[in-house]
Amino acid sequence: MTKTAVITARVDPELKQRTELLLRELGLTPTQAITLFYKQVNLHKGLPFPVNIPNAETRQAIEDAQEGRGVKRFNTPEKLFDDLGI
Repeated sequence: MTKTAVITARVDPELKQRTELLLRELGLTPTQAITLFYKQVNLHKGLPFPVNIPNAETRQAIEDAQEGRGVKRFNTPEKLFDDLGI
């Protein structure tokens, strides 16, 4: 199938640069990634990942984590595993 349709989108230049670096590591061009996304949208008959507005409890948990409230920190994986009892 020949590709004849053109997509134009404006995105933050820094986001574009970071994303294209990641895509390059994955061996994908931006065109291939967009095609993959479109195919997944068609396959799933919608977005291929959940898109939800967080409820109040989740928003509070995110804010708490960002502010460091109620968050345990560990210097090594071993200390984390010890705390988890693993």
